[in-house]
Amino acid sequence: MAAPRANWKGYLKFGEISCPVALYTGASTSERIAFHTMNRDTGHRVRREFIDPVTEKPVGREEQIKGFEIGENRYVEVEPEEIAKAVEESKKTLAVAAFVPCAEIDTVYFDKPYYLAPSGEMANEAFAVIREALRAGQVAALAHAVLFRRYRSLMIRAQGLGLVAHTLNFDYEVRSAREAFDGVPKLKLDKEMLELAKHIIDTKRGTFDPSTFDDRYEAALAELVKAKLAGKPVRAAKKVKAPQVLDLMEALRASAGRAPPKPVKRKAAKKAA
Repeated sequence: MAAPRANWKGYLKFGEISCPVALYTGASTSERIAFHTMNRDTGHRVRREFIDPVTEKPVGREEQIKGFEIGENRYVEVEPEEIAKAVEESKKTLAVAAFVPCAEIDTVYFDKPYYLAPSGEMANEAFAVIREALRAGQVAALAHAVLFRRYRSLMIRAQGLGLVAHTLNFDYEVRSAREAFDGVPKLKLDKEMLELAKHIIDTKRGTFDPSTFDDRYEAALAELVKAKLAGKPVRAAKKVKAPQVLDLMEALRASAGRAPPKPVKRKAAKKAA
């Protein structure tokens, strides 16, 4: 099996220690089934072109330029050389600015995962020291670097014999939770309802094992392609019935496998003499 190709090589600066490291992609969509756009009549694959909406003529790559919209049909044109001049150059260094407990970083800030490994035998010892120091302190390193032409923040933590780095979304990129949660009312919950919900959680406890996750969409596409190649009819997927709206308490009891309480029989009141 061929060794993976590093996306980036540079240095992890930990105090006065500069450790040569290599950055590898942690997750990729390249294995997913992909379709091309075809001409239904000829069976030829079509290509995408950029068309000037006024002249209706195609615009070649050498004639294209970046533009920032400042108003209706008004743009500030920017040359590639101007962008390269204005943006900070990559110093090939992951500079650690602080160390924080991993649990303090909200997962909504996570962008893409990468693996960090030592680059060359001379880096092994320094890399191991940094890794074990992070593990012992139960902290993650917050670092900054110019990666892939953009200035990025990263969270770096120990995992096994290596380090996992997550690029982080900037604060202006993360939407406020208030936009989604402002309309959620505060409710006083029935004690039995909460106990039943906790019981359901306790009976379904497990461990995180991503190998058990099934990509049903990808599997369905693979079966579709196989059927088309074999000239077989395409099987229709089973229709999922919409869940019936039930009484919440009864749904919780059913989920927990508990029968509803029996009605209390009240003794008939004695007639007055």
